[in-house]
Amino acid sequence: MSNKILSVRGLSRIHGEPCPLCIVSTGPEHDTNICPHCGSVVAAHDVSFDLYRGEILGIIGESGSGKSSTVKMLYFDDMPTAGSATFHDGDTQHDMFTLNAAQQRSMRNKRFGMVYQNPHLGLNFQISAGGNIAERLLMSDLKHYGEIRTRAGDLLARTEVSRARMDQNPRTFSGGMQQRVQIAKALATRPPLLFLDEVTTGLDLSVQAAILDLILEIQHELGTAMIVVTHDLGVIRLLAGRTLVMKHGRVIESGLTDQILEDPQHAYTQRLVASAL
Repeated sequence: MSNKILSVRGLSRIHGEPCPLCIVSTGPEHDTNICPHCGSVVAAHDVSFDLYRGEILGIIGESGSGKSSTVKMLYFDDMPTAGSATFHDGDTQHDMFTLNAAQQRSMRNKRFGMVYQNPHLGLNFQISAGGNIAERLLMSDLKHYGEIRTRAGDLLARTEVSRARMDQNPRTFSGGMQQRVQIAKALATRPPLLFLDEVTTGLDLSVQAAILDLILEIQHELGTAMIVVTHDLGVIRLLAGRTLVMKHGRVIESGLTDQILEDPQHAYTQRLVASAL
């Protein structure tokens, strides 16, 4: 059986009504992802990669590079204009974008997890921290209130949030604590695939380090495959075994993270690495 968990081929997303010149008039060589002829935005074009079980894949690039757009499509937050993605779930293969809405919702809720840069996108601030996790646990096999509460407490403790704060509203938490609750919620159904979108942006350096250590611990302990989206080379260096570099909606370089950071081939990647030295 293949160790592959995700196969992505030709994934593309254009915002607006595209014209025949959108692709040839945008991209790194034109230094824009906005079509000068029709104004459409080529958020991502022809993104292809494979992800393997237990692997952390990094996607790095500046704002507007297409990295977050790629993850949003894979998490069904947005639908692609073109391309395919196959999720390998044990012996079963799912063509993700041919599933109906109910099937996509089930896959998103049970087999995937997402941690957003903005906790307001991943958490319900109308209920407690424990309630956020319970919402997701109700999609698993757990139905008994006591079991759900115990499991929610265990998940919070695993992400270093005190059980004593389980009944408090996450709006009373710090940014780092909110991210920990998001991670606990994402892990509730033990998903084999986790998406992390700029999870350390805006946090103090010490809090960033603690969150990154937690992510590595979870990956080693549970063998969860992850796609990490960031603009921070330090995050990529610490977490990702392989990396895609994106600019203006295109993948301009890909390979082992160490090779990309030590011997970048594309001029943009070279500037990116040089700026972080």
